[in-house]
Amino acid sequence: MKIAEIYASVQGEGFLTGTPSIFVRTSGCNLRCTFCDTPYTSWTPEGEELSLDDILARVEPLTEQHAVITGGEPMLYAELVSLAAELRRRGKHITIETAGTLDLPIECDLMSISPKLSNSTPTAERDARWHVRHEHSRHVPEVIRRLTRDYAYQLKFVIDRPEDCDEVERYLEEFPAVDRRRVLLMPQGVDLPQLHARQLWLEPYAERHGYTYCPRRHIEWYGFVRGK
Repeated sequence: MKIAEIYASVQGEGFLTGTPSIFVRTSGCNLRCTFCDTPYTSWTPEGEELSLDDILARVEPLTEQHAVITGGEPMLYAELVSLAAELRRRGKHITIETAGTLDLPIECDLMSISPKLSNSTPTAERDARWHVRHEHSRHVPEVIRRLTRDYAYQLKFVIDRPEDCDEVERYLEEFPAVDRRRVLLMPQGVDLPQLHARQLWLEPYAERHGYTYCPRRHIEWYGFVRGK
C-alpha cells in the first residue's frame, strides 16, 4: 500500500470528534475534489510503498485504541482488508474514511462516508480530464446502499453554499433507509474565518432539518497543517 503518513492525533470530525486516534493515511485517489484538503494524497500523491508488516510496525508503538484508515481513498487497496482485520485483532476500534465509490469486504466499527456533491467537481479549466472523470465517478449508489446497510455509518457532506443543502436533500431521496441523524453537514473551508462564516447559516439549517452539524475541530485546534 502507498502510505502518505502514520501518526497519532485526535479525531476532529464526525461522531468520534475528540477521540485520541491513530491515523493511517493511504495515498492515491480515484477522485479529484476541487476542495481536497489532502492534495498530497490525490492531485499530487506522495508516500512510500509499505507492506502490511511495515505498517503494523509503525502503528505498534502508538497506544491509542482507535485507528482511522483514511486517504486519499483507502478502498483502492485490496490490502486494506488484511490491515483492518489485523488492527481489529489487536483490539483497535476501526474507522474507515471513504468517498463511498469503491467497495471492499472490510472489518470496521464505523464506516465514515463522505459522498461528493457537484461542488466537488474540478472545473474543465483546471483539469479537463479530471472534470469528466470525477463527475462520472463521484456517485455510485449501489456502494452507498451496501455500506449503509452493512455497517454502523456516518454520512459527511461538505457544504460550500446554501444550494448544496438542496442537493443533499435530492441525494438522500435515493436512499430512504438512511437515518438523518447519521447525516452530518460540514462547512467547506481551510481556515477559521471560512468555517465560521459558513457555520452561521449551516448550523441552524442542520438543526431545522434533523441533520447533525459537523465542525472541523482539527482545523480549529491545529490550523490547516499536515499530520494533524
